[in-house]
Amino acid sequence: MITSEQHEKLRGWFAGRLPDDLFESLVEVTVDREEITVVGRIPEPGLAEGASDAEKEAAAQARIQEFRERTRDDRVAVAREAEHRFGKKVSWGVECGGERALFTHIAAPVMTRLRQPERQVLDTLIAAGVARSRSDALAWCVRLVQRHADDWLTELRDSLEHVQRVRAQGPDATPRDAAPDEE
Repeated sequence: MITSEQHEKLRGWFAGRLPDDLFESLVEVTVDREEITVVGRIPEPGLAEGASDAEKEAAAQARIQEFRERTRDDRVAVAREAEHRFGKKVSWGVECGGERALFTHIAAPVMTRLRQPERQVLDTLIAAGVARSRSDALAWCVRLVQRHADDWLTELRDSLEHVQRVRAQGPDATPRDAAPDEE
């Protein structure tokens, strides 16, 4: 986890480093232990007035695919520089006409130990056809918590950020506490 200031510096670096014509605007830059995800807005395709929802969706998907192919070399160059500078993989995504698409991004394995009642929750999701495996069921649970606990998670992240700032001021500060541009 990084502090708000570190996140602002990271977002600023991408805003300054991205080619001016890559995105209409930089929507978000998110970061965790393994990955930085950069999402930008691209122009919607021009459609005739009264276009159906199916036509709009197909046009947006085609625009996203065209953008992905056309900008690959520029995105790879920025990603390589960022990966060297920040020590994390960079993934990309776009928003276009109400559609959001993430390009190749990391699905990091997470190991956990669960007791029987917790495993039974996962097995129930599998039996109900909600998930194909315990791994899928656990990911489904995490997405459900994420969707319904935004306020609580935001407060928790803010508290963790405060703890990191205080820890960084102490005599035992580690390089891990350093800002991303100092890595």
